[in-house]
Amino acid sequence: MRKIALTLTALSIVAGTGMAMAPAASAATACPSGAVCIRETNGSILSKNIFYSYGAHNLDNVTGKRVTVNNQTGGAGFKVCLGYNGVNCGSVTRFRGEFLPYDYTPINSIVLVK
Repeated sequence: MRKIALTLTALSIVAGTGMAMAPAASAATACPSGAVCIRETNGSILSKNIFYSYGAHNLDNVTGKRVTVNNQTGGAGFKVCLGYNGVNCGSVTRFRGEFLPYDYTPINSIVLVK
């Protein structure tokens, strides 16, 4: 009980100072099965940043550090690209799950691969 009281006190202090808190993992929007998603900085996922089909997808107004989630099945992967239409890409990432925040400011497209 004491631990709960201390946690609530700490949260009220943080909230009272106007400091933003990062969303907890449970508060973040889930990426649908079979998709690659790019989270907003608040943990939500906009429908325009959910990708299901293989191939290049141009990004629109995706800047700053964002978490990428690979929730594809069957070992499918993705790669991020500096140019539009899947040009000048990095290596394919096949790990399934969430990735550390990545700076999407220079990134213009994402490619989903089998």
